[in-house]
Amino acid sequence: MNITREQVDALNAVVTVAITKEDYKPKVEQVLKDYRKNASIPGFRKGAVPMSLIEKQYGKAVLLDEVNKLLQSSLNDYLVEEKLDILGNPLPKVTEDFNWDADDYSFEFELGLAPEFTVDLAGKNKVTKYNIVADDKMLDEQVERIQKQYGKMISKDKVEEGDDMRGIFSNEEKGINNEVTLNTADFKTKTVAKKFIGKKVGDVVTVSTKGLFDDDHKLMDYLKVSHDEVHGLDIEVNFTIEEITTTEKAELNQELFDKLFGEGVVTSVEEVKEKIKEDAERQFAQQADQKFLNDVTEWLVESTSFELPAEFLKKWIQTVGESPLTPEQAEEEYAKSEKGLRYQLIESKIVTGNNLQVNFEDLKAYTSNLIKMQMAQFGQTNPSDADVENIVARVLSNKDEVKRLSEQIMSEKMLALYKENVKYKTKEITYQDFIKEMYGE
Repeated sequence: MNITREQVDALNAVVTVAITKEDYKPKVEQVLKDYRKNASIPGFRKGAVPMSLIEKQYGKAVLLDEVNKLLQSSLNDYLVEEKLDILGNPLPKVTEDFNWDADDYSFEFELGLAPEFTVDLAGKNKVTKYNIVADDKMLDEQVERIQKQYGKMISKDKVEEGDDMRGIFSNEEKGINNEVTLNTADFKTKTVAKKFIGKKVGDVVTVSTKGLFDDDHKLMDYLKVSHDEVHGLDIEVNFTIEEITTTEKAELNQELFDKLFGEGVVTSVEEVKEKIKEDAERQFAQQADQKFLNDVTEWLVESTSFELPAEFLKKWIQTVGESPLTPEQAEEEYAKSEKGLRYQLIESKIVTGNNLQVNFEDLKAYTSNLIKMQMAQFGQTNPSDADVENIVARVLSNKDEVKRLSEQIMSEKMLALYKENVKYKTKEITYQDFIKEMYGE
């Protein structure tokens, strides 16, 4: 057997695998002998069928199968030995007049090669890492929400300022029909709020969606419409009142503080706000980190320049699905997947270049921490090591879970690497302003 490679250009090559009769003959003969031992053909005892008959009946199929096995294994071994970094899979070049009756065969495969490039994490960029803070307005709102949550709800006959209304927003043309609970203070203007004052259960109030709330994202939640649809939405919707309630707020006293945080942990409103701020900003940090990770990814894809073997990849895309694609369909699929492929190559380069790995000890420690946090949410603040280890073992016996957790760990390692090496700017921002930044508003 002889394998040679012709380098077409930096991103494309053709590998030729030449197989001689001596390469496949022993294996074919052995398989046919095994067939003969077990063949049941009328007129012959088992194991006594003439080899000429076995060869006539099975010879061609066995030849094709064994040559294909030999071809695949030798090609794979060659790619590993030559350390060729290929994209997709080798594509066999079709030979119209291929002769299976010959003794020796030659097969050609097209290869798409991964490009050579460098990733400059310290390069010039416009990436911003946000530090999201819980401002006084948010803290005051959270305290008031807690007072209402632990307060006493009272049903009412008609709406007054500050009351809650449970009802249904509807618009038949847009398919809107969503039950919500809102307060008269939720509306952007007092003019809209006044439309509800004095209304009773069963009354229907018609309002315009334009400028209904101070944030279009509230409109998304209340009407259950998409982010793209909500911007510029200017229609009339009906609100059918089903229930009117007001809440007698709970007093901000030690009894409430103990109920919220445990006996004696918090002793003043200021300490309550500090607790709320601490918890909120911990969650905000996770969201800020995710945006930072996404923004660095976008920047790397845009700033890291390299060519891809596009024509090869389009041909390969035609062959990989359950049914073949047309050249036009493959072109469309390539356009959709090119950006993702580019980042996969960039990420692989970063992972290899910085020796980022996820080992079993990483998995065990990460899974153990997740389980302890989940158990703490259900009041199990001090589980035994044995209980945690048993749960970890069950989780890590699931291949899908191992894959998911490994991706999370690698994402955290990438995030840490970016924080250390990317020259970003920082910006302190409130959560409301961060949401606007997220959606490009």
